[in-house]
Amino acid sequence: MNFQVKGRNITVTEALRAYASDKLARLGKHLNSASTMEVELFCEKNPSIADNQVAEATIFTKGPVIRAKGASTDMYASIDLVADKLSRQVKKYRSKLISHNTHVRGSLPPEPAATGLENEPEETQGPTIVKTKSFTVKPMSAEEAALQLEMIGHDFFVFRNSESNDTNVIYRRRDGNYGLIEPK
Repeated sequence: MNFQVKGRNITVTEALRAYASDKLARLGKHLNSASTMEVELFCEKNPSIADNQVAEATIFTKGPVIRAKGASTDMYASIDLVADKLSRQVKKYRSKLISHNTHVRGSLPPEPAATGLENEPEETQGPTIVKTKSFTVKPMSAEEAALQLEMIGHDFFVFRNSESNDTNVIYRRRDGNYGLIEPK
């Protein structure tokens, strides 16, 4: 697994780099060797935030993109939090991948889709757009999109339906089931 540690507005010491790679490289045994992990360490500048030492990690797999964020008063503790969160997510991903492949024998794991979310269009006198994310929309079935939605932990997921080649949205309903929005 490719591994990258970077700092935003802080200098990443060799001790921090070694600790992060030690803690997070263990996840590599559960992932494909072509997976890439990026770890970003930074310090929140807002004095009202008590847990200002933040570690964010993103794993780019053959399937979904797995992200976690941990914050505490100590950078090493933040790295521990991220490692625990990622460990749970990777185990969940592996178990879903295995159960999915046992139900559909001979199928490949779902194609990756970036997990960026687009904001709603700007209204004339309403809220303004403060952040825009772009991502590649890859073709997949509605079942694969539901798996992606579970892995990223958001309430909705935008994808291209492999059957109709239209852009669809799958969302989590309050009753725990999923809804699918298809264009006409």
